[in-house]
Formats: sequence, structure tokens, C-alpha cells
Amino acid sequence: MPSQRGVYQVSLKVFLKNSLGQTLVLKTVEDGGFEGLYDLPGGRIDADEFYLPFQDVIKREIKEEVGDVDYKIETKPVALGRHFSAAKYNSQKKDLYILYVFFAAEYQGGEIKISTEHTGYKWLDLSQIKPEDYFMSGMLEGVKEYLNK
Repeated sequence: MPSQRGVYQVSLKVFLKNSLGQTLVLKTVEDGGFEGLYDLPGGRIDADEFYLPFQDVIKREIKEEVGDVDYKIETKPVALGRHFSAAKYNSQKKDLYILYVFFAAEYQGGEIKISTEHTGYKWLDLSQIKPEDYFMSGMLEGVKEYLNK
């Protein structure tokens, strides 16, 4: 009997680095699956965005999550990660399997204005931290892959 094919959502995430080499990380909400940890800017591809260039989806997500900032993004992914989101932690109220595709970008300027999806932000030098203290699941997987390049 053939195995059942998986159905996955795709989330585009960004390592947005400033001129000091620090990466923008977003503090997660307290009642979510990443409580007490951090996220990277970005998010899932909406159904009507399927045929759009990834950079257009990223542009929408960056604007939604951190405001109208200027950045220069690389066109090729730099890391991948996998995340399982239990039904009790997401708005769809069903178990979700999410594939993270990470891109690197250089922050050029603009005021960081986070959305209600997060509770704060900071700039971190990822090479100077223990990633497990800040990230988990597919986010941690992607950060580790990015750091090992």
C-alpha cells in the first residue's frame, strides 16, 4: 500500500541583518506554541499568492510584522526547517505541518514597528548565542543550518 502524501504550508522567513551583523528577532506572544521564545520576520504564503515571486510575499509579511522598512534581500534560500503546529496553538484549530524557507536580507533603514503578532523585538548576534535558548522546532533547525554555512 503506498504511503499517504503529506500536505504542508510554506512559510517564508528572513534573517534580516543590520550593519553590525545582528539579526532582527521578534518576541513571541505568551499564549502561543513558541511562548517565551523568538521568531524571525515572515510568514505563510496565502492561497492567492501562489504564483507571486517569493520576494513579493516576503515584502508583504515584512511590512505586516515589522513596518515599512528598507532592506535588500538575497533571491535564493539560505536554510530550511520543519515545524509541527498543534491545533491548540493555531487559528485554524487543526494540526499543521509547516515548511520554513529562510532567506537572508540586509536591513537598510526605517523604523521597526512590530504588529500584534509579536510582543517585542531585539537585534541578536546569532553567532554569540545558544540558539536553543531563543528558538525551537523548525525555527531552530533553520537557524542552526544558517549558522553552519
